[in-house]
Amino acid sequence: MFSTTRIVVIGGSGHIGSYLTPRLVNQGFSVANVSRLQREPYVPNSAWKQVKQVVLDRTALEQDGSFGARILDLKPDVVIDLTCYLLASAHLLVEALRGKISHFLHCGTIWVHGTSSVRPTEEADSRQPMGDYGIRKVAIESYLLNEAKESGFPATILHPGHLVGVGWTPINPVGNFSLPIFARLAKGQEICLPEQGSARLHHVHADDVAQAFEKSIQNRSAALGEAFHVVSPAPVTLSNYAQTVAGWFGKEAQLTYAAWNDWAKSWPEKDAQISWGHVVRSSNCSIEKGRRLLGYQPRYTSLEAVKESLFSLIDARLLEI
Repeated sequence: MFSTTRIVVIGGSGHIGSYLTPRLVNQGFSVANVSRLQREPYVPNSAWKQVKQVVLDRTALEQDGSFGARILDLKPDVVIDLTCYLLASAHLLVEALRGKISHFLHCGTIWVHGTSSVRPTEEADSRQPMGDYGIRKVAIESYLLNEAKESGFPATILHPGHLVGVGWTPINPVGNFSLPIFARLAKGQEICLPEQGSARLHHVHADDVAQAFEKSIQNRSAALGEAFHVVSPAPVTLSNYAQTVAGWFGKEAQLTYAAWNDWAKSWPEKDAQISWGHVVRSSNCSIEKGRRLLGYQPRYTSLEAVKESLFSLIDARLLEI
C-alpha cells in the first residue's frame, strides 16, 4: 500500500472517524470524508486541514441508486464504510465498487453475537443475534464475507464494542446512558444494579477502533475476507464498574441489587430496554485474532476509556458532580 493511496471514509467525522481520519492523514494517505452534513469532528486535529470534505446524503442517493457511483467519482483505492446499517445499502455499494477498489472495510458490531455460551467469544463462534440492529449487522457481515469468498470482493469487517471517548456518553454501570448514575456514584449515593451486577460490558475507546481500521489497511493481505472484534483487552462487570467509578471520586460505591423485573419497574421503558440489551448479552469478546493477524493492541482498558470519556463530559459541564 503506497502513501499516495486515496481513502474515502463514509462517516469520517463521526465518533470513530474523528480519530480514524487524522490517523490516515498522518500515515500519508490522501483522505476524503463523506458525510451527510458538514460538522466538526469530536476531537480537533490539524490533520483535518488536509482532508477533502464531501457532503452527500446517503439515504437520498440510495433511493435513486446513485450513492455508489458518487463514491466511485472520488476515485478511491480504499473505502471505509462507518454508516452502513442495511443489507440493501451494502449491496448497492458492493455492486458499484466491485473490481474498482483494492480494499473495502465495513464497521460492524459485537452485537452480531447476541448471548454467547462461550466466553471470551471468538469471531467464528456460533451466532444467536437478537434485536433488529444485531440481526441486520449479521446479514451485512454474511453478505460481505460471502462476496469475499465467492467473488474476491476485498472486504474486511471490524466489530467494535461499546464505544467511548471524548464527547461520547459511556454505557454506565446499569447498562444504559443515564448520566445521573455517574453523579450518584461520585457522591457516594446508593444505586441499584440489575440481577447480581455480574453482567459484563465490553467497552472500547474510539481511537482503538481507529487503530484497528488503520492496521487492517496496513495488513491488507491478512485482513481480506476476515472479521475482527475490536474491543478493550477485557470486559468489566457492572458491579466492578460501579465500584471503580465511585473510587475515582474518593467514594465507596453503595450498591444494592434487584431481580430484573423489579429493577426495570424503577426506570423509563426506553432506559430499561437499553439496559436489558446489555445485561442479556453480557458481552465478553476475544481480540486474539486481531492481535495475531493485524497486530491490534488496544491502548485503553475498558475503565481507562470510560474515565477519559466521563471526565471530558465533566470538563464540558455536561455532567454536574
